Amino acid sequence: MKERILQTLRALNAYAVEKGYEVVIFFHEEDSYLMRFANSAVSLNTNEHLIRLEATAYEGRKRATYEMITDLNQIEAMKQGIDFAAEMVHHAMPLSYDPTIPTLKADFIDENGYDAELAKLSNEERLAYFNQVSRNLETEDLKLGGIFSNGTNILAQINTKSEYAQYFKTSDSQVTAVLSHQKLKWEVIAEQSAQKKTDLDPEKLNRDLTFLIEHYQNDAPQQLPLASYDIVFGHAATAEMVRFMNWIGFNGGLMKRGYSFLTEEEIGQKILSEKITLKDDPTILETFPQKQDFMGIDRNPYPLFMDGVFQGFIWNQDDADEFGAEPTGHTVMHNSLVLEGGEQEIDSLQDLVKQPREKDILYIPYLHYMNIVNPSQGLITGSSRFGSLLLKADGSVVVPYNVRLTQSLLEIFGEKVAWLSNKTIPYNVSNSYGARNPIALIVPKFIRVNDLEISHANDSY
Repeated sequence: MKERILQTLRALNAYAVEKGYEVVIFFHEEDSYLMRFANSAVSLNTNEHLIRLEATAYEGRKRATYEMITDLNQIEAMKQGIDFAAEMVHHAMPLSYDPTIPTLKADFIDENGYDAELAKLSNEERLAYFNQVSRNLETEDLKLGGIFSNGTNILAQINTKSEYAQYFKTSDSQVTAVLSHQKLKWEVIAEQSAQKKTDLDPEKLNRDLTFLIEHYQNDAPQQLPLASYDIVFGHAATAEMVRFMNWIGFNGGLMKRGYSFLTEEEIGQKILSEKITLKDDPTILETFPQKQDFMGIDRNPYPLFMDGVFQGFIWNQDDADEFGAEPTGHTVMHNSLVLEGGEQEIDSLQDLVKQPREKDILYIPYLHYMNIVNPSQGLITGSSRFGSLLLKADGSVVVPYNVRLTQSLLEIFGEKVAWLSNKTIPYNVSNSYGARNPIALIVPKFIRVNDLEISHANDSY
C-alpha cells in the first residue's frame, strides 16, 4: 500500500509539473474503528476507511486549496482536483507576505509509530477489553459508558519543487470508561492511551474504577465552601491545561496576534516554577509524533520551559513567513508535548490517599468544559468532574460536589507548584471528529499546586 500511495503521488506531481502548476499535494488516509458503550450495552459499533487528497496551488502571493474525498483508483478525479486548485488560485486574494513552498531534499519514510496488532483489533477484542474493565462493577444502579477508538493514520506529501515525498504511518487507540450512578448521578472515569497493543491494560482501569467507586459509595458527599485549597491534579486535568498552554502560550503566530500570555521580552526569563520543564519531543512514540515537519525540517526535542525559564516560541512555516521569524520545525499536525516528572514518589491514587497530610487536599482528576477566559492573561476555566475527592487532614475522605476553577496558567504552573510525581503517563487528547489526528501528551501522574481558589461549588452532583 505504501508504494502504491507514493507512486500515485508521484504521478499526480508529474501531472502538475507538466501543466506548469506550483502545487503541494497532501494525502491523508485513515482506517478508523469506534465502539461506544451506553447503559451497559454497545450503543454504536462502526468503522470507516477514508482517503482525503488536498491540493494547494500557489501563484506568487496567492494561495488556494481544494480538498476531496477519493480513493487510489480515481486518478483522473484527483488530477481534476489539482486543476480546480490551479484555477481557484487565479481568483484568490493575495497574502500580505510571500508564502514558502517546501523543497524536500530526499524521501522521508517513517513507520516506526505503527503497530498492526493495535490498528487491526477485532470487535471481539474491543468488547473483551471493556468486559475486563467493568468486571464486577456494573449493577442495577451503576451503568457502563465510554468509547474504544483505534485505527491507522497515514500522512503523505509531495510538491512540484522536487520529486521527493514524505510518508508517515501511525497506529493509535483511545479508551474512556465511565461508570454512572443512575439515581445519585455521580460518575467516575478511567482512561487509557495506546500506541501499540501491549500498552492496553484493562486491569489497571478496573482497579482505578473499583477504588473510586468504593469511596463514592461509602464516603459522605459534601458541598465545599468557597475558599483556597491545596489541589492535586490528576494527569487528565494536567494534560488538558498543558494543551491550552499549547494554544495561548508559546505559539509564535498567536503571540503576534495578541493571543498569548507570553511575550518576546520574556524569552530567557523565569516564568513558571523551577519544577516545570516542558518540551516538544518527537522522539516519544506514545505522542504519535512526526519526526520531520512538512517543510522537510528534521524534528528534535525542542525545549519550551527549562526549570521554569521560557526558552522561546515555536513557529510553523506560514506564521514565520507572515511575521519574519525563523521556522522551528513545527509545521506539523500536532506537537509532542512532554511535561517532565518531579521527585514525588506517588504512582497511584491509592498511594496519594494513603499519604500522611497536614491539611486538607482537594484531588481533581479531570477538568470538564474547559475554555479560555482571557488568553493574554493565560486565564482558563473548567469544572471538576469524574472522581474528585477531598482528602482530609485527619485521614478521612469526603466526596465533593463539582467545583469550578478560574485560574491563570501562569499561577497554576507558577510558584504555587509544590511537587510533581516522578512517574509520567501518556494522556490522549484526540478529537474523534474530522480527519483522524491522534494526539497524546506525556505528563506527571499527579501535580500538587497549593492555595488555588475555587470560584463556584455545586450543591449536588
